[in-house]
Amino acid sequence: MRITEVTARDIRFPTSRTLAGSDAVHTSPDYSAAYVVLKTDEPGMEGHGLSFTCGRGTELLVGGVHSLAPLVTGRSLEGIVDDFRGFWRLLASDGQVRWVGPEKGVIHMSMSAIVNAIWDLLAKSKGKPLWKLLADMSPEDLVGVIDFRYIADVLTPEEALEILRKNYATRAEREAELMKSGYPAYTTSAGWLGYSDEKLRSLCREAVAAGWTHVKMKVGADLADDVRRAAIVREEIGEGRKLMVDANQAWDVPTAIEWMRKLAPFRPWWIEEPTSPDDVYGHSVIARAIAPIGVATGEQCQNRVVFKQLMQLDAIKFCQIDACRLGGVNEVLAVLLMAAKFGIPVCPHAGGVGLCEYVQHHSYFDYIAVSASMENRVVEYVDHLHEHFFDPVVVSNSRYFPPTAPGFSITMRPESLDEYEFPNGPVWRSA
Repeated sequence: MRITEVTARDIRFPTSRTLAGSDAVHTSPDYSAAYVVLKTDEPGMEGHGLSFTCGRGTELLVGGVHSLAPLVTGRSLEGIVDDFRGFWRLLASDGQVRWVGPEKGVIHMSMSAIVNAIWDLLAKSKGKPLWKLLADMSPEDLVGVIDFRYIADVLTPEEALEILRKNYATRAEREAELMKSGYPAYTTSAGWLGYSDEKLRSLCREAVAAGWTHVKMKVGADLADDVRRAAIVREEIGEGRKLMVDANQAWDVPTAIEWMRKLAPFRPWWIEEPTSPDDVYGHSVIARAIAPIGVATGEQCQNRVVFKQLMQLDAIKFCQIDACRLGGVNEVLAVLLMAAKFGIPVCPHAGGVGLCEYVQHHSYFDYIAVSASMENRVVEYVDHLHEHFFDPVVVSNSRYFPPTAPGFSITMRPESLDEYEFPNGPVWRSA
């Protein structure tokens, strides 16, 4: 099967009109995506992928995809998979685009959409959902797709093999458990920063009634507001449920420490993104100062190298991989294995369009083949925009349930692509 064309479209949803997705930094986001399709010479076979954004700038990722397309077009799927590590490094380190990288920024996110689309195509060609494709791969084949450059000082290929072989014989037991009982989730839909106190209270009551055991709220714009809102959430969800707070990089290090000490009486389980995602040492200072409240970060983490440092410095208690910010499945696998070595639970970020569909696969695979544990692990869930996908997530009683359709669950409906394409789709022409 040969890839004949790479297309990219700028798809934007006007979530700023309802303030769904609002936080201290992204006050009125339009949840969006650079949407990639890999067309092939085999009828009916396409690979789909996307990279999530908050609106403006999506056109840059589309441009990044076009820039990388010549490295993909004309290649066979089999040839890519036979040397997936080498192909990944080719995209990540292309000599003509290193000025916008390496392995970070626009090109890295554009690359992630392409890499994820390749995995989607591979899973479809094998007739398996991506999580099942990964779970069925041998430890040797899994290690073979990972680029260990820059991380071999903390994780060697031999160590990765040891981690994967440890739980290999019991994979089927955990797969059966997943299919029966699902995977733990938490909701962010109740706590967007732009919501009124009345709406916050109402949504928290709905969350409790729906069975949610973990609820996250946004913080970071005004301390007095956050204290008042945290009191509302804690009152509504009670003492037996976990509350998480998310500052979306709004603070510097001293502010983060001061602010969290004011929020500590409401017993937050974690503070997410308390400062700049690039300030690894700052995260470690915050982590020591606010313990036992945990620090969680990762949705803006540029690559496996930054994750490595966060783990080395005990700067995070929860690892929040993002399916689009990292360079696709290959780099996610590297981070999952590092987290397993350091004993850090992985709780993926999934707030944006398509991210819930994406990261469920990573957590299923992590449970089956890597960590073999659900302890202190939850996947984020938001309740909007799933209707645009052919295979939307299934969440019930605060649990994700694995998809069975082949692929990465990221194929969007053609009518949605046409309706929301920026700037000429009908929803934008009428704005």
